[in-house]
Amino acid sequence: MNFPAELKYTKDHEWIRVEGDVAYVGITDYAQSELGEIVFVDITTEGETVGKEEVFGTIEAVKTVSDLFMPAGGEVLEVNPDLEEQPELVNEDAYGKGWIIKVALSDPAEVEDLMSAAEYEQMIAK
Repeated sequence: MNFPAELKYTKDHEWIRVEGDVAYVGITDYAQSELGEIVFVDITTEGETVGKEEVFGTIEAVKTVSDLFMPAGGEVLEVNPDLEEQPELVNEDAYGKGWIIKVALSDPAEVEDLMSAAEYEQMIAK
C-alpha cells in the first residue's frame, strides 16, 4: 500500500493535497483496492459549496456504490474530466491521474485536523 506523506487522510478513506489556494481530493490506494474495479465516478456537486464530511458524489465499482465525503469544506471547482472516459484511473493512479475533484477550500485550517500518512496507515492496520 502507498501512503504519500505530503497528503492528509480521512477516516472515510479520502485524501487531500493542498496546492496554494486549491486542493485536490481522491480516494486512497487502500480504498480503491477494497472497492475493486472502478466503473463510474458520479459527481453532481461541481460549482457547489460542500461542507466538511458532506457527500460530494459517489464512486461505483463492479460490486458496490460508495459515497464520497469531503475532507474539508469548499467549492467544487472541477471534476477530473479524464474519469468520464477512464474511471479506472482511480485504480491505476489513485494519488495522481486518478484525482476526483479540485476544490477551493473555505477554511484551509480544516485540513490540519485530518490524519497524517502514518496515522492513516495505523488506522487501517487495525
